[in-house]
Amino acid sequence: MRLERRVDISMALVVAAPLAAIASALIIAGFLIALAGADPFKAYKLLVVSAFGSRLSITETLVRATPLIFTGLAAAVAFRARIWNIGAEGQLYAGALASAAVGHSAVAMFPAPLAITLVILIGAAAGAILLIGPVFLRIRTGADEVVTTLLLNFITFLFVSMMIEGPLRDPDALGWPQSFAVDSSITLPLLVSRSRLHVGLLLAFVVALAVWFVQARTVFGLQVRAAGLNPEAARFAGISLPRSLLVVAGLSGGLAGLAGTIEVLGVRGYVTTDMSPGWGYSGIIVAMLGGLHPLGVIASAIFVALVFVGSNGMSRALNIPSYIADVIVSVSLLTMLLSLLFTNYRIRR
Repeated sequence: MRLERRVDISMALVVAAPLAAIASALIIAGFLIALAGADPFKAYKLLVVSAFGSRLSITETLVRATPLIFTGLAAAVAFRARIWNIGAEGQLYAGALASAAVGHSAVAMFPAPLAITLVILIGAAAGAILLIGPVFLRIRTGADEVVTTLLLNFITFLFVSMMIEGPLRDPDALGWPQSFAVDSSITLPLLVSRSRLHVGLLLAFVVALAVWFVQARTVFGLQVRAAGLNPEAARFAGISLPRSLLVVAGLSGGLAGLAGTIEVLGVRGYVTTDMSPGWGYSGIIVAMLGGLHPLGVIASAIFVALVFVGSNGMSRALNIPSYIADVIVSVSLLTMLLSLLFTNYRIRR
């Protein structure tokens, strides 16, 4: 038995791969739910109802999906160029901290639309810097960006903790470690009244469409794709790999920084060390489930948000561990990797 690369990959196979991966993950998790003494079919029904069964649950699921779209796009953009960005969590916190620092008072003198734009750009720039550095080291010294970006997550987290315990600490927080709140004039408007759903979701959709357009319809997108598929051939064709990689690094880090900025401006208003429940790492799963396609990232982010939000209601109703959500998402990644293998290769005797 051997694996043979497929010459032509049909669109039906590309679409079926993530669906088969998710179905397989749900089947595997279903056995674990049954071992916990619950009916898997009832559990999955409660999962969906808890995430989409009411106006509140729908808005909360979309609120949770918003940062996942940004971190998923960050991972997808980087992975397509073979930049293994494992630092989206740190880039998210960097963007959030930068936004809170300038959004407290520095931009209050500007009109609200301009101030919001400036804060978003500054947050994206903070995330971009955090990835451009490791990629520059890779280009110049061959340093593995998997290691450098992963370690930067911990460094950034400690730096954020130091800042919100020191210079940026809010004296009105009653001792709770959090940053100054951003000015109320630059918070993002709500999409649905009496909910937390804000226009950051629409911005996430627009950014995903923009990333798709750049990748599919521009010369730069073609160059990046060539650099990811075959760096030597791209170099022979006259593509500057260092320049392309640094631009992709800035784009990927900026998208992750946007996740933190949008969370600060749209939901929390300030930064805490528990602001992210692991959105940067979950973004890798979102990107893989979406097939590294910007539009697929939107669908996979909503699915992951559905699992995380719906698992709370399912857990309370059936008395099973809420950690089943992490199992479903993690197994989905493994099954997606396997489905990608059979999407690109077929078994031959």
